[in-house]
Amino acid sequence: MKSLFVLCVALTLSFLSCEDLSTFPEQDVRPLTELEKSLVHKTNQFGFHLLKTVNQSEGNKNVFISPLSVSMALGMTLNGAAGETEEAVRSTLGFSGMAQQEINSSYQSLMQLLRNLDPKVEFKIANSIWHRLGFTVEPEFIETNRRYFEAIVTGLNFSSPDASKTINEWVNSSTNGKIKQIVPNPIPYYVVMYLINAIYFKGTWTYQFDKEKTSDAQFYLPDGTISQTKLMQLRGTLPYLETSSYQAIELPYGDSLFSMIIVLPKQGQSIETFVNDLTDDSWAALKGGLQRQLGTIFLPKFKLEFEKALNDALKTMGMEVAFDPRRADFRRISRQVYDMGERLFISEVKHKTFVQVDEEGTEAAAVTSVEVGFTSIGPQEFVMRVDRPFFFVITERHSGTLLFVGKIIEPKL
Repeated sequence: MKSLFVLCVALTLSFLSCEDLSTFPEQDVRPLTELEKSLVHKTNQFGFHLLKTVNQSEGNKNVFISPLSVSMALGMTLNGAAGETEEAVRSTLGFSGMAQQEINSSYQSLMQLLRNLDPKVEFKIANSIWHRLGFTVEPEFIETNRRYFEAIVTGLNFSSPDASKTINEWVNSSTNGKIKQIVPNPIPYYVVMYLINAIYFKGTWTYQFDKEKTSDAQFYLPDGTISQTKLMQLRGTLPYLETSSYQAIELPYGDSLFSMIIVLPKQGQSIETFVNDLTDDSWAALKGGLQRQLGTIFLPKFKLEFEKALNDALKTMGMEVAFDPRRADFRRISRQVYDMGERLFISEVKHKTFVQVDEEGTEAAAVTSVEVGFTSIGPQEFVMRVDRPFFFVITERHSGTLLFVGKIIEPKL
């Protein structure tokens, strides 16, 4: 059940919806536009689908993802896709039926809204694109992502160790030091571009937990074993919901425009069942059922770092073509590559997150990196490392006569 609390933080920090905030002090916030509502709805659906897919591969392990970060990094990448690849990425993100201009404009306005929503909550979101020097990038691709995603675009010598250092310093700075590295050193020879989104959140509880009431307690794991934890305690009148399957409570941050919703399955109910049954509609129904009620919440303190390559999850969700070196079509990133008979493809989507929950509040960060690789349609470059027993022959080429044959188990001088 440890994954329960991690799940709930992920859902609340990653999904913004136009929920009724009447249970908290009224705020002077502009309403979402119809396009923003559509984007949020589709991003939520994508987020629940991604959560379920990632959760299936993690088993009884903690899971913490930021669907907004993944969606935004892939949203930038979508501006470079064409043909079947564009349709696959668009469909996976849930944007079928939306024009590209609408998608970009919605991301842009939603970013601006989130950044300025609550002066008592620190929320940062940043985008960047890094490409190999000498790699020709379409001006329209750069301009679109600069305009709508406020992405910084930089050319670097990827063969230099300083390239990964530069990119990772940007990641470190954009997440207030919570995620220090996303790009490997050295950068693989086939990589020509990274598209990166970074999110940072820090909010203090509107109603803080009293540190003196935090106590040692047991935590019961799905396999029947017991671990030790520290339970914080808060008593008050808060939005609460209880059904035959679970209890749910909402804890606000700052001026209450951000919050954490915690869902605790009843004894005998499975957290895996709850996750697998989640939909955007069922989540909206849960939130709509929260009513202010007096009670006490005991919540574990925790800190978690999560890392996951999302290639397999996104392939399962319908984006397989984007990862296929021979089928992927990202000609809107660089038409020159395709004019030369070569291709671009997504070689890796890497996701890293951080979260810490204590008596004062919550600090969380996420980074998503879309790694774009370069390949030739012709024979691929290979690597052969003869570092184990091998067989060999010496032959006369014209007649094909085998002069010697051999097997080397341990080469000696």
